[in-house]
This record gives sequence, C-alpha cells and structure tokens, in this order.
Amino acid sequence: MHEEMKSLHKNNTYELMELPKGKRALKNKWVLKRKPEPNRSQPSYKTRLFGKGFSQKKDIDFEEIFSPVVKMSSIQVVLGLAAGINLEIEQLDVKTAFLHGDLEKEIYMEQLEGFTIKCKEHLVCRLKKSLYGLKQAPRQWYKKFDSFIVEYGYDRIASDHCVFVKKFSCYMWITC
Repeated sequence: MHEEMKSLHKNNTYELMELPKGKRALKNKWVLKRKPEPNRSQPSYKTRLFGKGFSQKKDIDFEEIFSPVVKMSSIQVVLGLAAGINLEIEQLDVKTAFLHGDLEKEIYMEQLEGFTIKCKEHLVCRLKKSLYGLKQAPRQWYKKFDSFIVEYGYDRIASDHCVFVKKFSCYMWITC
C-alpha cells in the first residue's frame, strides 16, 4: 500500500479539502492481489486503490466514458508486417496507467483507509487525476496518451484511432 501511496503522491492525484456544500464523496477500497513469484519465500502483493465508481452519476461526475480500443485486425496487420519483413517489436506496460488521466469534472472521495491524516479526518480528497474504478478512467488515460504521443510527432491513422505512426528518414515507428 505504501508503494501505491507514493505513486499517488508523485502523480499529484488528489488534494485534501473540505467537501463543498451539495457535493458528495465517493467511497474507495484497497484491492490486494497476490503475485505468483516462485523464487521468493514470502508472497508479494500488488495493491491498487479503487474509487467506487459504481456510485458515480452521469452529468454530475462524468460526461463521457467511451474510450477507443485498438482493433484486433490492426494488431494482426502490424504483427504480420513485422514477421514478413523481419521488423523488431517492443512491448511496454505503463504502470499505474489510469492514474495519469486528468479529470474534467470535480470528484471528491473519502480519505484513504489506513492513511487518514490525524486532526484532518473531516477533509476529503478532491481528485485531480483519475483512479482505477472511476467510470471515466479509461477515457481520461486515452486522452492523456493521445495528446502526449501526438505532441511527439506521431500521426493517428484514420482507420484506427489507437494506432499511431511516426516516419523518420529511413524507418518508422508504429505504436498500437
């Protein structure tokens, strides 16, 4: 949990404040998942903080939740192209991906269980970034990624909004 808290603070995910009149604070939950690691005597756990997004209300807590997903046919074309002309493929995983999306609506959440600040128990977290479990988290992550990759000179292809291409003098990068 402490690693997840460090990540939340590093990403400036929330700030403590009084709950404004007429607003409500979402509840949250820590979710622990046991990670299989055969070479370690002690099991390790992956911890994620989830906002209980099922209690969010449309037009109050969010507008849109749709997020594009790369088409399977696009992945097949890229992999087929790579295999056919012997291209290099790299894969990456963005840790805490959903914690990077900027929120467009004000969302408040109760303080985190086990991390309530003494003498400030009455305060709530005003979320600045999305969290796992929020309805708009996938959309906000895509919007952040899209603006980042376009800023670095990639072009979104018309047939699949999750495939980006950047051409160089003698090679190109394809990102799905």
